[in-house]
Amino acid sequence: MQNLENKKIALVCDWIKDWWWAEIVLEQMLEIFPKADIFTSIFFQENNPIFNDRNITTSFIQKIPFLNKSHKLALFFRPLAFESFDLSSYDIVISLTSAESKWVITKPETLHICYCHTPTRYFWSHYHEYINMMEFGFLNPIWKWLMPKIVHKLRIWDFIASKRPDFFIANSENTAKRIKKYYSRESKVIHPCLDIENIPFEIVKEDYYFYNGRCIPYKKFDLIVDAFNENGKKIKIATNTPNKLYDYLKSKSKPNIEWIFTNNLEYINKLHSKAKAFLFPPEEDFWLVPIAAMATWTPVIAYWKWWALETVVSWKTWVFFKEQSIESLNNAIEKFESLEFDYLKIREHALKFDKKVFKNEVMEFINKRLEN
Repeated sequence: MQNLENKKIALVCDWIKDWWWAEIVLEQMLEIFPKADIFTSIFFQENNPIFNDRNITTSFIQKIPFLNKSHKLALFFRPLAFESFDLSSYDIVISLTSAESKWVITKPETLHICYCHTPTRYFWSHYHEYINMMEFGFLNPIWKWLMPKIVHKLRIWDFIASKRPDFFIANSENTAKRIKKYYSRESKVIHPCLDIENIPFEIVKEDYYFYNGRCIPYKKFDLIVDAFNENGKKIKIATNTPNKLYDYLKSKSKPNIEWIFTNNLEYINKLHSKAKAFLFPPEEDFWLVPIAAMATWTPVIAYWKWWALETVVSWKTWVFFKEQSIESLNNAIEKFESLEFDYLKIREHALKFDKKVFKNEVMEFINKRLEN
């Protein structure tokens, strides 16, 4: 901490709207840098106490009706929004991004570190998936027609913006590979973490599986619903994303599937703790939810891809399925029900992702760059 004395620090976020797992990284950064100012395109967390007495600067998008609540439609405005922020008085700028906040412009003497959740997903790795499953309602046909015509220029802009940070931190090995592939930049992997020591747990499990997150296409809620419609087993699904996909999947769910509309993390941790297993079906760069499940002594049934492979301890803690298909997932569930699990080992592994580890690694990284 000695090197940060008298340093003026800014944290820059793509947007601060919903409160899920990427926002927990912001919360931990705020604990590390209690005097840091915040810059973001839009802000709708006025009642969240962690922002009390914080200096928060929003972009002009905040004042545009409709666009400020539908940030995906503000795609063309966000690069301009971040470039408009005046960060000339800051010594250290940390952009926390899976989109455009790395576009901010800083002086040569300012240290700009980008903590990257993933290179902009809808330009690069998941472009075709986003094109096929857009979430713009009646505007979908227009965007499907327009996006292929402009995405090349957007990728050029994003690539240029990727040169602005002095250093990259990746949230996983997979993200580091994407940063190298799409941005031609090296990065240091520092996994996001949770306050594991303070997450309650129960050894006695109830007869249900559990899944939660934002109900968007790549999270594979559709796979969960289809698989459990077929197998008839009990599952609880928690989300706080009211959209057409949520309405559709809820309407087609059979009685064994219980939908819970919430983003209350304390309640979600209780649901984790009592579940006999947590399901992890998406191809994810990094996701804190399975870590939260393991912190409550709950095994994980995961898709055999990318981030899941970075957290494997043994077959006594996880069960994997190799295809995002109903048959593959249900076979993994049947295998899970025939196994016994070392719940203590699950909890011990989760402690490797405690926020103390994250804070120490971030501070070590920044101090080394300041010394050079």
